[in-house]
Amino acid sequence: MLPVSPSTATPSGTLPEPSTATAAPAAGKAAPAAAARRGAAAAGAPRTAATPKVFGMPLRTFKILLFIAFLYPLARWVYLGVTNDLTANPVEFLTRSSGTWTLVSLLITLLISPLRSWIKQPMLLQVRRMCGLFAFFYVCLHLTTYVWWDQWFDAIAIVQDVIKRPFITVGFAAFLLLIPLAVTSTKGWMRRLGRKWQTLHKLIYLIVVLGLLHYWWQKAGKNDFATVGIYTAVFAVLMAWRVQRWWKGRTR
Repeated sequence: MLPVSPSTATPSGTLPEPSTATAAPAAGKAAPAAAARRGAAAAGAPRTAATPKVFGMPLRTFKILLFIAFLYPLARWVYLGVTNDLTANPVEFLTRSSGTWTLVSLLITLLISPLRSWIKQPMLLQVRRMCGLFAFFYVCLHLTTYVWWDQWFDAIAIVQDVIKRPFITVGFAAFLLLIPLAVTSTKGWMRRLGRKWQTLHKLIYLIVVLGLLHYWWQKAGKNDFATVGIYTAVFAVLMAWRVQRWWKGRTR
């Protein structure tokens, strides 16, 4: 998954008018004295921090728009449910759609770092946590549709599925690995874990690999690899950028 320092007004008082007898010499002395006082006031007054921006808009506005965009799949499912348009097999549609959006959210999370470097938008890093939490949100919906509507909370059937069907096994493993990443996504956990926090959150690479494998196996039954092939290619590009950056840093 920034405070802006409050502005402080500068003094607005005016210098007293000199007497008639000493107006000429006082005027010559007043100008540098006033300039000195203004300089001291400017130096001592706290400066208002610039509003952080992403793509020319305030960071807060960008976060709100991104939040709304991430809610689009959920809003679409609700709309399709209300209009009785969830296809002939709504359980399969919701299970696969929520799984797809989990993978998309994970890839968007991994895209943040290279994108901020490519287009010179450093504040993009401030939305990475949101992207990761939405990935966890959609994987929870994905698991819920499977456990509830597909298996009707039959624990024995679920355990047998996890053991006997490899694509269920790797998908469940990816879900379990996402839990500690979601729990430790706060700044408090970053402080507690220190350098171990970064090591822990590198699990996202393994999670995406497991997610892609889960998707590949699921599509193998219909021999339909076009979409998952695109996601795999995107992941390969994002990892290539990271390997290239790591290698460049190592050879300096």
